[in-house]
Amino acid sequence: MLEGKAMIEDTDMPSKMQIQAMAYASQALDLFDVLDCKSIAAHIKKEFDARYGGGWQCVVGSSFGCFFTHSKGTFIYFTLETLNFLIFKGV
Repeated sequence: MLEGKAMIEDTDMPSKMQIQAMAYASQALDLFDVLDCKSIAAHIKKEFDARYGGGWQCVVGSSFGCFFTHSKGTFIYFTLETLNFLIFKGV
């Protein structure tokens, strides 16, 4: 696992799920090149779908804009290393 500490920018997820999100992100950064944002996002999405049921979305990158609607208690936006992570479950 990476030694870097994640910084949560915004969330409405329960703390246990937040910890899991950051752990999956760290795991993905160990498995894939930091420039391979698509594979990193796919890994996190698949892990969330397997653990919490389908319908999860994940966006990873250093610069992006977004606008979305999410189910209550399923949103997190955080930074780890040089990347930003947005994970949520659609309505």
